Amino acid sequence: MSCPGWTRACRGCERGCAGKRTAKASRETGLDAQTLQAVQQPLKDSYRQDPQQAMITLTAQGELGAEDVSCSVATGQALATAGLHPATGGDGSLACSGDMLLQALVACAGVTLRAVATSLKLPVRGGTVSAEGDLDFRGTLAVAKDAPVGFTAIRLNFDLDTDASAEELDTLLRLTRRYCVVYQTLAGPVELSEAVTQRS
Repeated sequence: MSCPGWTRACRGCERGCAGKRTAKASRETGLDAQTLQAVQQPLKDSYRQDPQQAMITLTAQGELGAEDVSCSVATGQALATAGLHPATGGDGSLACSGDMLLQALVACAGVTLRAVATSLKLPVRGGTVSAEGDLDFRGTLAVAKDAPVGFTAIRLNFDLDTDASAEELDTLLRLTRRYCVVYQTLAGPVELSEAVTQRS
């Protein structure tokens, strides 16, 4: 997508583009299963007693660029400015929204895996989480009506420094997949709506 390694023509772009995002899994921070349970258990109990308390609406907001094809999004830590991917006419200086989608998946999956490993008391000393997605840019550029606009495939990979058994790793992956918010959103149908208002 728009990371330095993908700003020029590459094998991925030549075949429809396979963007790849990778993040290092942080070292163990001392958060053990007992501490995690102590933090989460009161929340779980509260949600069981009153399911409505668990219903929270997350929001995101962006400001359209006044003079260029861009949209600045506040991430909570910094302002991320998204623009066109080089395969659609961008110069590679701005983040690509496709990249940001993969980054969200990597971040969510990484945090979920950490939490699951901690709860199961599985030793994960570190590692990397990576995601790559295939895009056919003919779709978003309206070059071919039969070309899909979104990702046609996304691959998520965990490279872990661990002594866990194969069976334990299977359980870790299954539960990570099951409880990762972004993964489940991408994997299943979600009700999506849109609206436009005109500024006075």
